[in-house]
Amino acid sequence: MVILLFFIALWYLSLFSQTFFQHRYAAHGAFTMSKRGEKFFFIVTYITQGASYMSPKAYAIMHRLHHAYTDTEKDPHSPSYSKNIFSMMWRTRTFYQDIIHNRMDVEPRFTKNLPEWPAFDRFANGAFSRILWAVLYLVFFICYATSPWLYLLLPVVITMGAFHGAIINWFAHKYGYINFKLKNTSMNLFFVDILMLGESYHNNHHKYPSSINFGTRWHEIDPMYPVIRLFAWLRIITIAKPAVAIASETQH
Repeated sequence: MVILLFFIALWYLSLFSQTFFQHRYAAHGAFTMSKRGEKFFFIVTYITQGASYMSPKAYAIMHRLHHAYTDTEKDPHSPSYSKNIFSMMWRTRTFYQDIIHNRMDVEPRFTKNLPEWPAFDRFANGAFSRILWAVLYLVFFICYATSPWLYLLLPVVITMGAFHGAIINWFAHKYGYINFKLKNTSMNLFFVDILMLGESYHNNHHKYPSSINFGTRWHEIDPMYPVIRLFAWLRIITIAKPAVAIASETQH
């Protein structure tokens, strides 16, 4: 029971950091925050994502590339250019490593207004940090796992961030329903998205990338929307004006 509760908590805490800080804030600038708040959420993201931590700056660049070049060869993660979900995950990793280690020439339009904390990112992305987190997870499982079957969750725990990304970047470009006819394969994976905190409304998101609410129809509940509104009311963040959708994703 302890392992299952830990897994569920880590699932949602890690996903919160991804969708709130790395995705909606870093990649799309849906809201702004102070530099102090930015560093606070750097730390929150590191603690909640652990071994699968991704640099908000590198994540943002990679995600902006995805929106600009969706379903093309320049897309860091597209089922159209990968044989299976695992090869897509490896392709994504390659893009990420090239960005984080400055091995890729990135156009200036993809590097504007990015959250940066170079010293922190060097540590958080380092081998020592990732191995330390993996060991801590293993020790936790050894202490609390009541069945050998529970160890099947350990690889997911270690790669949680990549696992979340793979669900959306693979399945939400292959299955689901469409609200907006766009020049890409993005779909809405679930009718009510509690599992992925609104991230599965991928077709909606490609239509309105900087919207703070990924849901557009009455049944499309985005659990992060009231959280963002609450943070804005508490003056933790300031909601930005909606940006114009990326040209390559306009309707037919």
